[in-house]
Amino acid sequence: MDLTNDIELQLFNGNDGASHLSHERGTADDDVDGAPYRIRNATERDGLLFGQNSCVDRIKRELNEVVCRRVKVWMVIIFVFVLILAVIIISLVLCSVIHEDEDENFDSSLFKVPWSFNGSFQLPNLVFTEKLSTRSSDESQTLAAHLQEKVSTCPTQLAGLYRSSPALGRYFSEAEISAFRKGSVIADYQLTFVMPEEQQDQLRNVTLSREMVYNVFRQFLYDQEQPEESGHMYIDPVSLNMSLRH
Repeated sequence: MDLTNDIELQLFNGNDGASHLSHERGTADDDVDGAPYRIRNATERDGLLFGQNSCVDRIKRELNEVVCRRVKVWMVIIFVFVLILAVIIISLVLCSVIHEDEDENFDSSLFKVPWSFNGSFQLPNLVFTEKLSTRSSDESQTLAAHLQEKVSTCPTQLAGLYRSSPALGRYFSEAEISAFRKGSVIADYQLTFVMPEEQQDQLRNVTLSREMVYNVFRQFLYDQEQPEESGHMYIDPVSLNMSLRH
């Protein structure tokens, strides 16, 4: 009987000790996850915020320092930025006014050598009449004027097309519609350019070559409005022909 009591007492004391040990461990864990640990974190954040606030306060004090009389540091900084921006804007304006494009400075009186092209194109929205075959008729002269240059509101005038070309404009002299033929209406035209004597070979092979003059005209035709929008003055791009006049 005494042996049995001793064993039960030992078991009871063992469980109580484990519970006590577990309680002590729990208390230690609470020190990590509980209030003491949170207090340390809060203290660290407070220190960081305090450091940031002190830095901001220091910057504010430095910006509000008086340089001269009522002039403060932040005013001087803004003035410097505005001054730099004003200098940049003024420099850009002066450069645009003073700069001159050397290509725009040329003496047109030196352009004396003629260089001409012949060609034709079709006006599919027009119906050919006998009056158009007579160059002196009012109908023929009116249509030719629209296609050449005399009517400035016409979007297909040849003279305006070539005069506005950056590459060919200075060399262009005139455009002429020489005749109208059957085939809806086919217009025969002539383009005349003039060149300076000392640059003839280069201009004939490059700037005023048949390919260059033709491509300027063709690109213009592809950029025009659709047939139904252009009306009678629509030119079929596929019908454009051009050759050097000998």
